[in-house]
Amino acid sequence: MARIAEQVGFECLSLGGYAMGAHLATSEPLLGLAEVARIVRDIARASRLPLIVDAGAGWGDPLHVIRTVRDLEAAGAAALHMEDQVFPKRAHYHKGIEHIIPVDEMAAKVRAAVAARRDPDFVIVARTDAMRTDGYAEGIERANAYAAAGADLVMLFPNTDEEARRAPKDVRVPLVYVNSEGNRLGRPIFSAREAEEIGYKVLYDAITVTLVAYRAVRDVLTRLKTTGRTGLDQAEMAPLRKATEDTIGLEEYYRIERDTVEPGT
Repeated sequence: MARIAEQVGFECLSLGGYAMGAHLATSEPLLGLAEVARIVRDIARASRLPLIVDAGAGWGDPLHVIRTVRDLEAAGAAALHMEDQVFPKRAHYHKGIEHIIPVDEMAAKVRAAVAARRDPDFVIVARTDAMRTDGYAEGIERANAYAAAGADLVMLFPNTDEEARRAPKDVRVPLVYVNSEGNRLGRPIFSAREAEEIGYKVLYDAITVTLVAYRAVRDVLTRLKTTGRTGLDQAEMAPLRKATEDTIGLEEYYRIERDTVEPGT
């Protein structure tokens, strides 16, 4: 998916916790730092695009946050976002039940993250989920507190279209807006142009590729189970298979073997 994103012209990748959890058939709160770092390394090997990584709640207190920043930076991430939820994080966050920590505790974690990065261009994004549980004003107050603690960007989750349009005017640092397709909380979905016009600097797509991949695989496997056939048009599948092979770089592998162990092929 990272290679495809690069091929079609994107300039940055996002690696969300929901998507990583789904990839491993579990929930984001059950992911360990080592698992996430491994996924980051795999993507960094496959694509040259900068990667924004969901670091959850930083895996603990400021000391743990330092380890998190250093491990993900070393794995090849270009940025991470860290949220002001409790650690260990709870699966109920998927339902919009978010337990947030005191603002001073999160500000200390942001300062630790900023101090821990070895590359000054490594981007620290502070995320607040406070708007869902404590209202718009609390979310804005926290966003500005995290900006004051040194965050380069802030990610927040407005509840309504009106809140989403107000937020960029009320926060003193560039904002990230998250499009979460299929969310059950009524959060608006914006196009890239709309988000930019409203004032957001980054539009982060959380789970679209996860959802469409799930639908495609489930549909074809359901047909195969019920009819004994995939129902796919082979005239379409041959170029699709070739495109897949091109994406993984198979032609380059062939070239190397022709020059070494498979001469004349």
